[in-house]
Amino acid sequence: MAEHVSEREAEVLAALGARMSNAQIAHRLHISVRTVESHVSSLLRKYRVPDRWALAELAGSGARDPGRVAGLPASATTFVGRDAERAALLAALEEARLVTLLGPGGVGKTRLAAAVAGDAAALFPSGGAFVDLVPVRAGFAARAVATALGVTEGSHQPLEEAVAARLGSGHWLLVLDNCEHLIDEAAALAGRLLAACPGTRVLVTSRERLGVPGERCVPVAPLALGSDAERLFRDRALAADPRFVAEPEVVAELCARLDGMPLTIELAAARAASLGATGLLAALEDALRVLSGGRGGQERHRSLDAVLSWSHDLLADEERALFRRLGVFAGAFDIDAAASVGGEAAAAVGGDRAGVADLLGRLVDKSLVVHVRGRVSRWRLLETVRAFALARLSDAGEQDGTRARRLRWAAAAASAAEDRLGDPGWRDDFDAMAADLRAALASPAPPDDAGAGEVTYRLASALAHLTFARRNLLESFAHYRTAAALARDPGSAARELRAGAGCAHVSTTSNQHVFDLLLEAAERARRAGDERGRAVDLARAVETACRFPEAFETRVPRERLHDLFAEASAAGHGGDPEVAARVAVARAWLAGPGEAVPDAGLAAAAVAAARAAGDPVLTSSALCAAGTAALRAGRLREANRITRERLRLLASMDRDDPYCAPEVCNTYGRACIYAIMAGDLRGGMKAARAGMEDDLLRDTHITAGRLVQPLALTGRFREAIGHGERMWDRWERAGRPAPRWMLASVCATALACGMSGDREPAALWRARAARAAGGPAAPVAFVDARLALHDGRFDDAEPLVREAFAAGTPLDPYLAYARAAGAELAVAAGLPGAAELLAEAGPLGEENRWAAACLERARARAEGDADGLARAAKSWDALGARAERDFTRQLLAQP
Repeated sequence: MAEHVSEREAEVLAALGARMSNAQIAHRLHISVRTVESHVSSLLRKYRVPDRWALAELAGSGARDPGRVAGLPASATTFVGRDAERAALLAALEEARLVTLLGPGGVGKTRLAAAVAGDAAALFPSGGAFVDLVPVRAGFAARAVATALGVTEGSHQPLEEAVAARLGSGHWLLVLDNCEHLIDEAAALAGRLLAACPGTRVLVTSRERLGVPGERCVPVAPLALGSDAERLFRDRALAADPRFVAEPEVVAELCARLDGMPLTIELAAARAASLGATGLLAALEDALRVLSGGRGGQERHRSLDAVLSWSHDLLADEERALFRRLGVFAGAFDIDAAASVGGEAAAAVGGDRAGVADLLGRLVDKSLVVHVRGRVSRWRLLETVRAFALARLSDAGEQDGTRARRLRWAAAAASAAEDRLGDPGWRDDFDAMAADLRAALASPAPPDDAGAGEVTYRLASALAHLTFARRNLLESFAHYRTAAALARDPGSAARELRAGAGCAHVSTTSNQHVFDLLLEAAERARRAGDERGRAVDLARAVETACRFPEAFETRVPRERLHDLFAEASAAGHGGDPEVAARVAVARAWLAGPGEAVPDAGLAAAAVAAARAAGDPVLTSSALCAAGTAALRAGRLREANRITRERLRLLASMDRDDPYCAPEVCNTYGRACIYAIMAGDLRGGMKAARAGMEDDLLRDTHITAGRLVQPLALTGRFREAIGHGERMWDRWERAGRPAPRWMLASVCATALACGMSGDREPAALWRARAARAAGGPAAPVAFVDARLALHDGRFDDAEPLVREAFAAGTPLDPYLAYARAAGAELAVAAGLPGAAELLAEAGPLGEENRWAAACLERARARAEGDADGLARAAKSWDALGARAERDFTRQLLAQP
């Protein structure tokens, strides 16, 4: 049984669903941040999900019960029969990790899968997701799964990695419904997730098997005649006409003629009110005679086609017209969408919402359209019925006209959704129509529609913005490129390319894309006669190449950058504050003494110019140059102070605007690193937690790794180990070796294990650190020295001290930590030359508060100074380093 969720926990859960930070939740509920953290930890345990983003998705879907299967389709009708199949499928899910329900369209695979998923929920305490793949185009299967799970892309995190990270090692059920049109893609995705997520089970419905090793295939047969088939017919006939009566023999004959196919039975039963049982039987016999061919292997399809044709022919003219035009919608649609594609069918009933709703209601009564109830009423066509509707649309020669109306609906709907960004429910509304927006954009424009090009451009532009706000980052990048190609004037193309550059910065692994897009935007601006825009684009391109050279496959030649800067300067004359500031930032980076090293004086001038322009994104960019210059000069505390100012600017940046994205991501990353370098542990903790709560970065292996370090250094060892394990687990699920940047976080986890007395885990993490380092490294040397000091292991102190003073470079974030710990180890071990080592490490303490406190303690130990130890304990306390404070007090208590 799932654990009870208290009312206060429910309030915290709802706030998480609103994407509020812990501090915001505390303010709203009038409780402390620590209490919020406690409630979040309790919710994570009760729901057995890996992170706050999984909790946010549960909150957004209205879930209160752990183990819920998100997206499970609700039905207005009862589920009839198949007791044996349900039991067998539950048993199969316990034994096999991939179970595929096989059968033709209309046999009831989806309803059976939904029923079994509901039955199996208790077996999957982490929860699950029911993913309808009918409306999903090729290339979007992973996106559909991610949306159902509430997963979005983080900065530079591929979508499938994000999905695997969400599923993790929890016990999840993933239902992939109607895979046949995406069979290879669905098979690859299922195989990847099953390999990466050992506690996940996948239930598939398809007309053919996936072919994944370990797949258990379960054929789904028509309903058994003489029992379930007749029960279904009577249930649906009574729903259509509560006074329905029929002789058992007639019902049995009807079901036999319908071959026990559930969809065919439901379509026929919907006519019970108007025709009665004997009338239905006569009509069915006539309909079957119309189709050629005898009874055989295709009889089920023949009977379904016959019933669909017969039911369709009984519709009124306006019903038939609307029905076939609704076939263009792959997913669910609302009244406005139906009215938009209905054309004269909608006009025939007045063209208003009430008239269209009446038409939809009539089609629902005849089981040709399904009403999807929810916050907003929507309707959809079952896959088999939709195929029939599209065939009728083709027969009527109305494809081009209907698709043109759908295109205009899509552009208008996407623009309206843009206007609602940030409003409650916008994500759900966008998700409901996203597949059809994509389909409308991908469909070729009618050849005789002169205005289709402009409409398609508006759709691509709006869809790019919406998918960025929804954090479908790679998709957004592609839409911005499409919008730029479709734009009818160069000025509009330039705007799309600029936005695409911001999106590319956080969605791709190479800033070469960013650089190229900005140059392309500059060229379009030139064609539009926009010299101001051209100057800004060129200056940003120069800044990108100089500021992030490591993110380019091939470095841009310096001569070219100087030429581009000269063009930007020439184009930007006129005294525009933004242009002047952008050119000033580019000049500072370009004129620096080395790669990625700006000129300090020009950086200060750029900050002043940016502040005058009043753009927080531009100001942050200039401050980055100033902070980097301070760091390179060894002024670590100044660099940290400047970066804290950048953090304060984030509140004024629009998270739905790609222009802001590079500064948001860069600021959080630099803030964590610079705080560690300056020994500002509380600042590092705050920046890391804020980054994890920002949905542009999400709680990924990168953000989890940033938090490990201040947690370990402040003595929050259990929490540090938990985030370290999460970081490593997620990286392993990505299937790649640990990169060098993870070294500091791996070392911090080793430190936390060692300081907690967990020797075996400490040895494991220390071995991982050695592999990641590949040689001497300051973080490794620091951990070795600090653990030797903690354990009182002084026999091998000399080589450890030597390593601590040999490893690292002037800009290594852990240089000061290694030197200070090495100096204290030399003092504690009584090594000759300890005083000289203290003096050598001394200057590092001037810029790093952790090193300063460590050296203060080391000097007090060397001199036997109890007052000095007391002062050191206060220094540690001021840093929030409670483990170091307690260690110092223990030294004070020693005789």
